[in-house]
Amino acid sequence: MQIQFLGTGAGQPSKARNVSSLALKLLDEINEIWLFDCGEGTQNQILETSIRPRKVSKIFITHLHGDHIFGLPGFLSSRAFQSSEEQTDIELYGPEGIRSYVLTSLKVSGTRLPYRIHFHEFEVETVGQVLETDKFMVFAEKLDHTVPCVGYRVIQKDLEGSLDADALLAAGVPFGPLFGQIKNGQNVILEDGREIIASDYLSPPRPGKVVTILGDTRKCYASVRLAVNADVLVHEATYGKGDEQIARKHGHSTNMEAAQVAKDAGAKQLLLNHISPRFLAKDVSQLRNDASKVFDHVHIVKDLEEIEV
Repeated sequence: MQIQFLGTGAGQPSKARNVSSLALKLLDEINEIWLFDCGEGTQNQILETSIRPRKVSKIFITHLHGDHIFGLPGFLSSRAFQSSEEQTDIELYGPEGIRSYVLTSLKVSGTRLPYRIHFHEFEVETVGQVLETDKFMVFAEKLDHTVPCVGYRVIQKDLEGSLDADALLAAGVPFGPLFGQIKNGQNVILEDGREIIASDYLSPPRPGKVVTILGDTRKCYASVRLAVNADVLVHEATYGKGDEQIARKHGHSTNMEAAQVAKDAGAKQLLLNHISPRFLAKDVSQLRNDASKVFDHVHIVKDLEEIEV
């Protein structure tokens, strides 16, 4: 599981940072990629990566500000152009209004897609679980921004225990179908009458990963709840130390507030993005250094950077 950042800037594109979008790569787990937000120029950023648009099966939108959604019509249109690949539907999750925005954009531009968009709009005041599959669950909760906005908590369900193949062979179990039965937790009887107890050769289930991806927000309790014990917390840091008043006025957080959220939540790693274009390289280093005084494991991400979860 990896997170690749396609845009890490706030508000408008800059020479160093595009606007908000990131890809949660679940290729090893389910052979899919999930996109979170899709700011202007996202499809251009994808061209600089190994991401194949058809692998993007789900898109999760945090809120309807332009720097988080202006890239959607272009990406959805271009996704249809890989004619050598099978056309596959896409699931789109987001606050009320996202369906109208996308369909209007496609209609007025005369765009016809050869695949279906399945919309999952929700009311941010009452949203909870938005998705469950056999391997993942996704929850959303309202944050504190200037427009309706949510954060997402992606939970990977517990992973199966690993099979001790060497021990099975040593016990005289022939390699083949019996291995599969034991892997599935079934006890088996060997030809000599011995019973092999599956649990003796399986390690306990391993906890899955938890990834929290927040939209724009002031520091709030919802941020902490979404990030409790997360392996990775992606949090905006539009402003820096000492900017708390202006951050609150504009519905954003400082680097210090993001670090405090990570600390309060017991997250393992904090990735800061949504960086204001007014911060130069030397300023970004200071943002990180200041935040690290509150929370140890903090990193400010760059465009196209990929982080292993």
